[in-house]
Amino acid sequence: MSNNVDSMTLPAVEKKETGVRWKIFLAILFLMAVNYIDRASLSVAMPLIAKEFELTPTAQGLLLSSFFWTYALMQIPGGMLADRFKPRAVIAASTILWGFFQAIAAGSTTFITLLLTRLGLGASEAPLYPAGAKLNAMWMTPNERGRGATLLDGGAPLGAALGSILIAWLIVSLGSWRLAFVIAGVGTIAAGIWCWYYIRNTPREHPDVNAAEAEYIEAAHRHEDAHSAPSQGGHVLNFFRYRSIWGMCLGWMGFGVMFTGFIAWLPSYLLASYGFNIKTMGGASFLIYMSGFVGEIVAGWIADKWKDRGGSPNKVFRTMFGIAAVIATLSIFAVAYVSDPVVAVILLCTSLFFLRWFGLFWSLPAILGGRERAGFVGGTMNLSGQIAGISVPIIIGMMVQASGGSYFGALMFMAGAGVVMFIAAMTIDYSKKIPV
Repeated sequence: MSNNVDSMTLPAVEKKETGVRWKIFLAILFLMAVNYIDRASLSVAMPLIAKEFELTPTAQGLLLSSFFWTYALMQIPGGMLADRFKPRAVIAASTILWGFFQAIAAGSTTFITLLLTRLGLGASEAPLYPAGAKLNAMWMTPNERGRGATLLDGGAPLGAALGSILIAWLIVSLGSWRLAFVIAGVGTIAAGIWCWYYIRNTPREHPDVNAAEAEYIEAAHRHEDAHSAPSQGGHVLNFFRYRSIWGMCLGWMGFGVMFTGFIAWLPSYLLASYGFNIKTMGGASFLIYMSGFVGEIVAGWIADKWKDRGGSPNKVFRTMFGIAAVIATLSIFAVAYVSDPVVAVILLCTSLFFLRWFGLFWSLPAILGGRERAGFVGGTMNLSGQIAGISVPIIIGMMVQASGGSYFGALMFMAGAGVVMFIAAMTIDYSKKIPV
């Protein structure tokens, strides 16, 4: 009897893997969505804030870009912190701090005080993506990192979608952008506490991971290590001797120009060009950003399944990035020539659906940097994107102001960035780790 029980139960328990790694990345997806809800809140509230504080378009662009000053400055330090102190502590501390700054922004009474809270928000959010890239390297197998990357980055359009409609709804329901900011900040602090409770740095540390799942992940990592050049213990600056690092940075910068254009100016564009009110604008923004979220999740699934079936990393990534860049660029170019608001929203949905395929770039820290340097490479990549984040809101604000309120030049500027993305993505070697 006891032999029957042993044969029926113990092998089944040992052979069936738990799926904790996917739950970890669903938690990261949730956290990134909260990140972008907070980030998008200023854009959604900007028409009201601009009126209350009597801000010009250039001043609005300055305020929208201020987040990225400290966010960019802290990218590489944040990645190095994740490499040294492990991602769990970095993610939890980052989330709690940015929730604090989001909440106290509600008390701003001048342009300067609101600017200071945005600087604090940027600095505290900065380590999140590099730490997420580190988790992707530690928890996912090579053929799962496409989905890991898009779950990590998919929170951006999901949070922007939810932020657009949630913050707009809170503002309308409460009659105050300030109360909406307080609620968003307190919710973020709660999310940070929960992530500390659930996230672990490695599979073996997590109480819910069984031996089968841990061994599956570790075996995949051993196989990856056996086919990669070993780390040489060199200085991190040696990464910049390689074309793939520069291609990664330039491609992510082009992506940053396009997506920051959406995040910073989409609500004001819809309001100015098509006369949307805050409710209609919130609904349209929701559809556009949800299209981006769906596109990103689809891209992760396609990339991993293609690689599972024998597709080489270079063939998979170059094909997908090429298709994405061309369609996203042509769609945003076409928006400049349409006057029908429905057609414009459809084109914007199409553009963001394919633009978000570039979320697969978050596979690159693990591919190029390996598990040891994924945080640093992720921080370096995201720094290049944040250079766009700093400049694009100001550039577009100045373009709109100089053209008397027209967004034509801004849309052409974003389309040009799509061309840069295409060229840069074709220069990267996606097949091997850089031996630094």
